[in-house]
Order: sequence, then structure tokens, then C-alpha cells
Amino acid sequence: MRRWRWLKHDGLTLTMFLDLVFGVCSALAQQTQPPTLEEILSQLDRNLQHYQTNVPNLFCEEHVVSKLVYGEKHQVAATDSIFRLERRPDADRAKNFVESREITAINGSPAKGSHIGGPAILTGVFSRGLDAVSLSQTACMHYALQPVKPETLSHPYVVEFSTLPKNQRPSTCLIDEGTGQVFVDRDTMQVTRMELTVPHHVINPGEVGTWHISVSYAPVLLGGNTFWMPAAITSTATPTDTYVPTVWSFDARYTNYHKLEVTSRILPFGDSIAR
Repeated sequence: MRRWRWLKHDGLTLTMFLDLVFGVCSALAQQTQPPTLEEILSQLDRNLQHYQTNVPNLFCEEHVVSKLVYGEKHQVAATDSIFRLERRPDADRAKNFVESREITAINGSPAKGSHIGGPAILTGVFSRGLDAVSLSQTACMHYALQPVKPETLSHPYVVEFSTLPKNQRPSTCLIDEGTGQVFVDRDTMQVTRMELTVPHHVINPGEVGTWHISVSYAPVLLGGNTFWMPAAITSTATPTDTYVPTVWSFDARYTNYHKLEVTSRILPFGDSIAR
């Protein structure tokens, strides 16, 4: 009897323990439930609004390798610059970014200027790079979240996007035609990489082809706040109707970010600046 009562008591304890474990696991499973597509889009839109509203004027080091491959011919230019992103007065804060640069070297030789001579150039990534995946573009895009599988729990969330048919898109859409995806870090819910392919891009007047761009982002501390800024940009454009294989490419790296600010101090009357 004692043995039976002991086993029965032990069995009850085991049952209660298993129920407790099951309850804890269920609670953890609910807590780790992956976000929905709508939740991810809402968070990315908040990130975008934070960037557009709060990112300060800044400068960083830019290294660009611009190429034109035309059959057996290669034209290459490597440009080092101080890249700047500044705001200009405008009613729409999202549109008042101005990108500029001060060139310091071309192909390793000291140089001055404010415009990259090419052969391939690219602008606007700092101003509008992440707008394609935002609530403002839901009337222009179809969004889809790649299935989250147990074996990919450590991988980023991937949101795919594609433009809606032309007769369904309003005139305010940023992209006329294209497909792409963004990779979202699970811990920070920030975009770490964006990819876009435009099949009928106007490369030059009268020259149309496939354009592909990818942007990698990294956290940067500016003025006590963290912003995810472009760390690398790769762009290629391949004309479709050419007798000679042609590829335009733009490969840029951005490092050493700093807040752009002017400091001053008031000197007592009679003190010299040198002092």
C-alpha cells in the first residue's frame, strides 16, 4: 500500500510537472511567435519615419569603383570622396535630403571636384533607399513574407515585393516596374540588406536594359542615436538591345560616419584666436 501510494503520489507529481512544462513551453512559443507581414511593415515604416525625421546632417568617407565593360574594352574609375547628406528647407522632410561630395582622389591621384565623372553614377540611395517597403507604397506594391521555418529561426525575415500592374498603380509610386526583397534583422527589426531589379530601366537616352541594385546597411552612432546607414552599394545595368555585351557598374563603400556640425566659442574681449 505504501508503495502504491508512493507511486500514485509520484505519478501525480509527474503529471503536474509535465503540465507545468507544457504551459511554460506554450507561453514561450506564443512569445516567440514570428511577426506577421503587417507587423513587420508597420515596424519598417516606423524605422523609416524615424530616419527621415531625425537623421542629422552627416559626412562619411566614400570609395566608388565605376566601370563600363564593352566587349573586350574596360573603362574603370576609382573615386575617393567625402560624402555629405544634408537637409534643405522643405515642407516634406522626406524629400529635402541633398547628397553631395567633395572628391579627394581619382585612381589614387589627388583630385578636386564635386561630381563623379562616371562611367556609371548613382544617386538617391540615402534619400529614398528604403521607401519601396513602406506603408506609403502599399497601393503600389504587392508584399509577401517568406515562410519562417524551424531551420531558419536564426535567419533574417525576408519581405519580397513587386510592383502592381500599371493600370492599378497611382501616379505617386516610386518604382514604375520592378521586384525585390529586404532582409530584416530579427533582434533589431532593421533592414540589413535591400535588393531591387528593374527589367526595363532607361540606362541612357534610347538605351534600355535590366538594372539591379543591392544595398547593405549597418548601424551607425550619430549624435547619441543609432541609425542604419548604407555600408555598401552595388549597382549593375545591362542593356538588352546591343550587339556587343555591355555592363555598367557602380560599386561604393561608405565608412567613418560623422555628424556634420559647426562648433564655435566666444572669446573674452581682447583674447586672440591663436591663444
